[in-house]
Amino acid sequence: MASKCGLMSCRGRCESYRATTTIGSGRYASGQKRCQICDLFIMCEGNVCPCCGYRLRTKPRGQKHKQKIRAASVVP
Repeated sequence: MASKCGLMSCRGRCESYRATTTIGSGRYASGQKRCQICDLFIMCEGNVCPCCGYRLRTKPRGQKHKQKIRAASVVP
């Protein structure tokens, strides 16, 4: 239903939120989020893309990268 309203398409506003590549730590570990519709990493508050209104991905999907995040979050 939301796609009929045009909410689930990139409108180009996301370019102002585009995140730069991080060195040393992963994108998700540094607070960046990924929009699957706009196809880029962004830095913004909240879990909704300011451009298309789609929910942002805040965790990696791959098992190898998930393990890295989990290992970094465990404090000895």
